[in-house]
Amino acid sequence: NHLAALVKQAILNAQNTGALPAFALPDVFVERPQKKEWGDFSTSLPLKLAREAKRAPLQIAQTLAAHFPADDTVARVTATAPGFVNIILSEAWLAHQVETILAQGAHVGDVEPTRREKIQVEYVSANPTGPLHIGGGRNGAIGDTLANVLAANGHDVQREFYINDNGSQIRLFGASVFARYAQALGRDEPFPEKGYQGAYVIEMGKTIAQEHGEKYSQMPRDQALRELGQMGIAAVLEGYAKTLARMGVQFDNWFSERSLHESGLFAQVFEILQGKNLTVEKDGAIWFAAQELGEDKDAVLVRSPQVIAEPDERPTYLASDVAYVWNKLVVRGFDRAIYIWGADHHGDVPRVLAAARALGLDPSRVIILLHQFVNLKRGGELIKMSKRAGEFVTMDELLDEVGPDAVRFMLISQHANTTMDFDLELAKKQSDENPVYYVQYAHARIASILKKAAETGITSDGGDVSLLTHPAELELIREILRLPEVVELAATKLEPHHLPHYAIELAGIFHSFYKQCRVVSSDPADAAITRARLKLVAAAKNTLARTLNLIGVRAPETM
Repeated sequence: NHLAALVKQAILNAQNTGALPAFALPDVFVERPQKKEWGDFSTSLPLKLAREAKRAPLQIAQTLAAHFPADDTVARVTATAPGFVNIILSEAWLAHQVETILAQGAHVGDVEPTRREKIQVEYVSANPTGPLHIGGGRNGAIGDTLANVLAANGHDVQREFYINDNGSQIRLFGASVFARYAQALGRDEPFPEKGYQGAYVIEMGKTIAQEHGEKYSQMPRDQALRELGQMGIAAVLEGYAKTLARMGVQFDNWFSERSLHESGLFAQVFEILQGKNLTVEKDGAIWFAAQELGEDKDAVLVRSPQVIAEPDERPTYLASDVAYVWNKLVVRGFDRAIYIWGADHHGDVPRVLAAARALGLDPSRVIILLHQFVNLKRGGELIKMSKRAGEFVTMDELLDEVGPDAVRFMLISQHANTTMDFDLELAKKQSDENPVYYVQYAHARIASILKKAAETGITSDGGDVSLLTHPAELELIREILRLPEVVELAATKLEPHHLPHYAIELAGIFHSFYKQCRVVSSDPADAAITRARLKLVAAAKNTLARTLNLIGVRAPETM
């Protein structure tokens, strides 16, 4: 913003001297240049002003460079074809920023928002029918990291897990648990077709049989299926919470789908749709008239007109989605509701947005982010995953083998829309090939430098940062200062993968600096530069630690 204001002042200066004609000041955007050698920041504004100023873009750029106001932040300004104004920051100003970074402490990288929003991020929300797999892990890592960067941008963020406890899969899960329970009692109970066959269901059935005996075999079957289903869901959700906590994924709220129906909220929302003539009865069901809103086809809302007030019957997932978006934006008043979904749910996106429009809500307040699948590889071989067949590597097994830090870092290291190959062997390597090891090692190395200096009685007290003039020192400072930009970019684009990319780049630049500049020297002649460099590496450590904290992994002091 400060540099953009300087560009505007350059326009005014040029207009006041007659070097540019009078015209209304445009919005100015300053960004990193396409080529590093052009400078620290650049603007393409002259390309946009050419017609209004009746001059060639390069001439406008040269005029702005010549009329750029003097400022402590800026060393010089240049113009390059076809019409860029390039800004090179002052080395003295850069060096002074080390003190600023140190003063910011744990809040380094925080961004002051233009408008503070109340935002909900809903993530994972896996069907509670079995242990969490790697797709749910990727969802959790993306959602939790995104919540972190939104909070760092000054927003009021709530993290929510939506419990799918009202659909046909839940009934099938209840039937699967009941069958294993009955079999554990020695009964010849047939297993449901397409039931959940994993060993975890067998163990669940055995545990229930041991703790409750014949209790569920003696009650009406429908009641037993329902109660065992809910018992199974509770056990699975408890497991989810423990698994996700291992990788640092937390929630402020666990929201039950059933509550949307039991509270009467769906019935209330249904009346709104009816009042707008956006429901239609046909083929023994009630449909959401999505075609009236420009969608390709209508969608089933309730499978039978008689069951609107009966939550155990047949409202569809869409029925719950409609009530849920109303609950988020109206009942709880979030400015934005962000959903993190697997790519297999892409077909539901238009209908949910159409439902928001149907309810009179601004669909831009509903953001649905899709993430692609994760291929888990061991020795170059793909590992198959299927909950119902019971053949999959659980997140707990993955965390046991690889470790929480590597898992979480890797799962957000690529754009969510990219299918990911998770290489187990790479994730376990303790070498520069493993990106999380590479970044954490940089942090641990800095911690070691500071510790050894302190042990020998050398501190940064009184360090003069103006002595930091070596190109490697200045490059490290420039990279440290990029964190707020990365945090803002990740929050604006809702793309948390920018954080691990930045962490890798910062670690690389630190390692390069460390090779070129000796930090601690016992030579009295080097005392001043040692104190200054200790401040610089402390600022780098602070920035790396905050970046790792936002990603959701540890910043180790030793490795």
